[in-house]
Amino acid sequence: MGASSDSRTSLLLLLLLQCGVYITEGYKPVIIVHGLFDGPKQFIKLSGFITKVHPGTNVTVIDLYDDFASLQPMWKQVQGFSKAIFPIMQKAPDGVHFLCFSQGGLICRALLSTVPNHNVHTFIALSSPLGGQYGDTTYLKGVFPEHVKKTVYRICYNRYGQKVSICDYWNDPHHRDRYLQSNSFLPLLNGEKPHNLMEAWRKNFLRVKKLVLIGGPDDGVITPWQSRSNSKEVTIRAEVLKALLGTYLEN
Repeated sequence: MGASSDSRTSLLLLLLLQCGVYITEGYKPVIIVHGLFDGPKQFIKLSGFITKVHPGTNVTVIDLYDDFASLQPMWKQVQGFSKAIFPIMQKAPDGVHFLCFSQGGLICRALLSTVPNHNVHTFIALSSPLGGQYGDTTYLKGVFPEHVKKTVYRICYNRYGQKVSICDYWNDPHHRDRYLQSNSFLPLLNGEKPHNLMEAWRKNFLRVKKLVLIGGPDDGVITPWQSRSNSKEVTIRAEVLKALLGTYLEN
């Protein structure tokens, strides 16, 4: 999603060199979840790098909802990835590490919230729209060629739009009421739309031992770029600032 696979992989290789302890400690298995319009083939180089610097590490790139299938509804993908990943967790009593890219970061976040008793030790999200997406980018024009960010809400905020993954996290600040009313994924995950599973989801997510959120203003894909972080310096809506960890940690 966005930058070329080579530049994205190079960025992550640098990241892993700088904070490799997050994924190498204890020979824990590494699970990679791809982003929009990606699949396992984009992560061959990354998988090879991990096994080279840490021989014996079990690296799995989940081969599911690849390429255009990544446009399937987010909750459907979360369910599918959960079923694929759970057996790996069961075989790893000391836990696993998540490396999740772009849209895959949201899938991982939803999985961590909805799967009880998961054993994910470290969750690394690289350029993931954790607070939602709102902006004109190359990938958006590829999916909605006749629309710009100010009109995408007309497609996304209805029952048909909610069958497209991008619409599940399209967060238009100018149409807040329609976002909360019609979006069946991100508002629930953020706790912006109260539901009876909020406390259980909070406890599930807090089982993660380490969290690494990577993003910056030069990506050109995730907009606003601060959506990739829950930093207090981020200047987006307060509800979104609390979405990832603020709501979870305030108690």
